[in-house]
Amino acid sequence: MRLIQVAQRAVDLGRASAFYSRLLGSEPTGKFDPPGLLFFDLDGVRLLLDKGAPTSLIYLDVADVRSAIEEIRASGAKVVQEPQLIYSHVDASLGPAGTDEWMAFIEDSEGNTVGLVGREPRAS
Repeated sequence: MRLIQVAQRAVDLGRASAFYSRLLGSEPTGKFDPPGLLFFDLDGVRLLLDKGAPTSLIYLDVADVRSAIEEIRASGAKVVQEPQLIYSHVDASLGPAGTDEWMAFIEDSEGNTVGLVGREPRAS
């Protein structure tokens, strides 16, 4: 079994499309309005922005959390929590062994919180 789709609330599809296109670096793969659905492809998993969906907390993998936060801040989006080291992977049970996992949180254009996660080689 694998994850195929995650839904997130989006009140204004145009605004959400602009926000997520900038954040993800790609354009939507589908828009159906009505009924108010917007899709992005996240490496084979669909991100559905849906006018009728409840809010949820999603986490996105980014190459560099600190750089991503600076780009997001420069775009005017709200940073909810600055990047923090949350876990050092000593084994591969939750991520690549020998890496540090960094996390930050932003608010999207629709008021949803989005987690940004990045992994770096463990600091010495």
